[in-house]
Parts: sequence; C-alpha cells; structure tokens
Amino acid sequence: MQTWNQVYDPFGSAWLSTLAASVPVIALLAMIASGRVKAHIAAVIALGLAMLVAIVGFGMPTDLASRAAILGMVTGFFPIGWIILNVIFLYRLTVEKGWFAILQQSVAGITADRRLQLLLVAFAFGAFFEGAGGFGTPVAVTGAILIGLGFSPLAASGLSLIANTAPVAFGALGAPIQGLASVTGYPPEILGAMIGRQLPLFSLIVPFWLIWVFAGFRGMIRVWPPILVCGASFAVAQFLISNYVNPWIVDIGASIASMLALVLFLKVWQPREIWTSPALRGHDPSLAVAGPRPVALGAGVPGTPPVHIGARTASQGDILWAWVPWVILSVVVAIWGTGWFKGIVNPIFTWKYEVPGLHNVIMKVPPVVSKPVPEGAVFLFTYMSYTGTGVLIAAIISGLIMRFSPVRLVTAYFETIWALRYSLITISAMLALGVLTRYAGVDATLGLAFAGTGILYPFFGTLLGWLGVALTGSDTASNVLFGGLQRITAEQLGLSGVLMAAANSSGGVMGKMIDAQSIVVASTATGYFGQEGKILRFVFWHSIALACLVGLFVMLQAYVPFFQQMVIDLPAAAPAAH
Repeated sequence: MQTWNQVYDPFGSAWLSTLAASVPVIALLAMIASGRVKAHIAAVIALGLAMLVAIVGFGMPTDLASRAAILGMVTGFFPIGWIILNVIFLYRLTVEKGWFAILQQSVAGITADRRLQLLLVAFAFGAFFEGAGGFGTPVAVTGAILIGLGFSPLAASGLSLIANTAPVAFGALGAPIQGLASVTGYPPEILGAMIGRQLPLFSLIVPFWLIWVFAGFRGMIRVWPPILVCGASFAVAQFLISNYVNPWIVDIGASIASMLALVLFLKVWQPREIWTSPALRGHDPSLAVAGPRPVALGAGVPGTPPVHIGARTASQGDILWAWVPWVILSVVVAIWGTGWFKGIVNPIFTWKYEVPGLHNVIMKVPPVVSKPVPEGAVFLFTYMSYTGTGVLIAAIISGLIMRFSPVRLVTAYFETIWALRYSLITISAMLALGVLTRYAGVDATLGLAFAGTGILYPFFGTLLGWLGVALTGSDTASNVLFGGLQRITAEQLGLSGVLMAAANSSGGVMGKMIDAQSIVVASTATGYFGQEGKILRFVFWHSIALACLVGLFVMLQAYVPFFQQMVIDLPAAAPAAH
C-alpha cells in the first residue's frame, strides 16, 4: 500500500496550523469544564472534531483516520479501562461485605486527622500503585479509599489527581523511561538518573501543596513535620534509587520508604488539633450534589452519610482481614509488573495484530525525526500480563476469601460493567482521539510550535511534555510522541539532549491531573461521574502552576552554572536519535 507522509504545516502558516491542531483539545476541555456536556458525549464530539481536523485540515486519508480511531478505542479499554473496571469490582466487593468500613477504621487508627490521611493514602500509598501498575490504577484505588473514608467527592477526586504527579515518570515499573529511551537512543539508566535530579524537588513540594489545597496555609503549617517526613523520605529515596540502583523500581522503593517513615513518625507525633472536616477548605460544591448515589459504587458518595472515624469498634483480627484484599492486590500487581513475569506469560498469552492498511503506512518526517520513519500500528493483546488482569485475579481471590459464591461474583461483575458503562465509553473515545491525533501528525504540529521558542525552549519544552500527557493521558505516550523532537531541538539549540528529554517526562507528570481519562477515572472511583467539569476546574490551575515551576527549574539546569552541574554528560559516542 502507498505510504502517506505526515504534514505538520498544512496551511502554510505555523500559527494557523497550530490553531487548527488545537481545536479538538480546546473543544474537549471547554465542554468538560462547562459542566453542561456529559463526559462521554464530550469525548465523542471531540473525537468527531479530531476526525475532521485530520482528514480535512491535515489531508489524512479517511480510511487511515478511521483505522487509527478504532485502534485508539481498543487501546482505551485495554489496558486502561480494564484496570478501572477490575479495581472498582474489587472495591465494590469489599464494600458489600463491610470490609471496607473496617479498613477505614484502621486508617483512622493510625491518625484521625484528615490531612495526614491524605498524605498516607493519596501520596504514599498512591505512589506504590503508580510504580506497580500505573495507567490509572493509583487514582482509582486512592479515590475509592478516600471517598470511603468520608472525604467529599471533589476532595477525593481532585486531591488524588494532584497527589499522583511526582511518581508518574517512574510509573508502571519505569515504562515512561523505557518509552523515552526507545525514541531518543539514550540509555534508560541515564534518562532515569536525570529525571531523578529533577523530580525529587517536586516530590518534596507536592505533599505541602496537597495539604495546602485541602486545608489552607494555616492548616498545612500546623502539620509541617509529618509533611516534611513524608515528602523528604520519598524524595531522597527517589533520587538514590534512580541514580544508584535502576529506574524500574523507583516508585516502589520510594513509596515504601515514605509510608514507613510517616507511620513511624506518627507513632511519636500527632497534631495538637485533629482536622476532622472531610471537605475542601472554602467552597466545596460536591457537598451540595443532589440525587441518588450511583449504584453500589461504595460508601461515602453523594447522598450517603460520611463514615464515622472515631474509636475503633472492629477487633484486631477483623482489621487484619480487611486489609487482606488490598495486600493481595499490591502483591499481585507488583508481580504482574515485573519483567520476569511478562517474559514468562507474554510468549504464550499474546495476540499480535498488525492493523492492515495502517501498520507502517504513515511516515513521520523531519523535523519531528531526523529521517523518515514509518509509524507502526500493532495491537499487542498481552491479555495475561495486563495489570488489569492481575487486578481481576486479585479481586477473584479476595472475593472467595470474603466467601462470595461464584454466582454472586459473576453477577457483581456484570453489575460493575453496567455501572461503569459511560466511563468506559469515555475512556475509549479519549484514547481514540489521542491515537488519531498522533497518527495524523496533529500532536507534532503542536510540539513544533513549542520547539520554536529559542532561548526559552527549556521552559516551553518542559510544557511540551505537560501538553503531551494532557493530550494522551500517559507520560509514556508523551515521551514516545515528543522525546525524539526534544533531543533534535535541544541539539540544534546547543542544549543537552538528555536534559530536555528528561524534562519532557518531568514536565509531563504535571499534565496527568488534567488529562480527561484521569479525570474520568477519578470521577468513576468516587461516584462523582457526571461532574468532571468541576474536577477539571479544580485541578487545572494547580496543573499549570506546577508545570511552570518544573519549567523554571529546567531553565536553571540549562543556563545557571550551579544547576548545570546536575546535568548528566553522555559519553562521547552517544547513539544517534531514532
């Protein structure tokens, strides 16, 4: 079949082409932020606009655009939707048996202070699931736990998103690092070490930021010691592991260090005043949400009273059993993410499908790459090694331990599918949009606009990573999309390619909280589905502010001698960019 070359300036004007490329994304965010258009409808409309832009604006053949969109829909469900479906299935089982209520009491037994619960659950525990599974797992789990603890829906959703930032670059056992290495030609260990010299600062900042957003400045200052312990232990471990061990286990090690440090510290320190309010400081519109709660999504969602977290009423044995499903989940997800496990099951349980009429038909061309490169379109259905499959197995094991009958497990699963139907449609449409814009070259057009900023490129190149994650919902996808462009542009400007490749990933983590897929995951996990606009408006400016801070830090590393010492020099014989 005849190949088609991507066109990055179809209108002969960089400004006009960039404006056209941005239409689907702007429309999607505007519809969601307005709160007047349901998320799944907004996603489908935005996908239609993306089809028009790709076909009419960028000259992409209709059959290629259609095949790319269908591929995106499938990849939206596998692996992302698959994870969410099975996490919520497990969560609903624990709620039905009353085990989740006991788990809430156990967390309150460590501390009844809402601020410290946020540190423990949203930041530290969430980072573990980011490192082990990624792809929406941490937000789904922490959002469900926080809503069960009685946090307001907006607090549980928005704060889970803000907390799930600093660990993202090393998520899913280093998948973003591996993706970045594949398109830049740099060793993953070098890239991981460089990212480990950028993100620890923000691993220290984010816990303070998180509690400030929730409880205000005074509420944050009154618990600064445990915030410092939580953030510093994570940051130090993140730096040491990424620079002196490997980039694959950074989040696992750092999260465990942070949880242990925080729990041990809280054994000898507790705040003078316990913060018991489950709502955001100031106006919290989610407290006034009317209407019945979503079917069996869990305790604490709108329309149900918050869980009382006073003195324990469950026995020590009950508390241990209540944690069993989540321990099983943690162990299984950790095993599922390892290379040795994938190496065992993938050769046996994999269906490789090269999309006919799309695979190697589209060509990436300069200046996005140094020489024309065909875009592969292969759907690897690694169904056994998907994180979601591990979550499903953990849910089944846990369900049997909780003495659910096989019949009830099956019926509960179909109930979960029905309850999440709109969320799954939304996620599939979002991924279809992201994959389509990638194959059409639309994302590259946006990237080239950032690349033309000259001396300010370290700042705007970092924001390019932020944009990539906001568009694709994945730091891995953003790195694959823009990593090669970052290296090429940096070398043309006399900057370190390693620095800017790492900046793409470090800046990208701050875009995770505003990508539409993550917002839908959060709204689904907290029973706040249909209110995605409120979540987006809540987190949007935090995302931009944190991304700009990362960009300013990268500027310092690029131009200020003291900070330039942090930049890793490559050996003289560095491989050429792909």
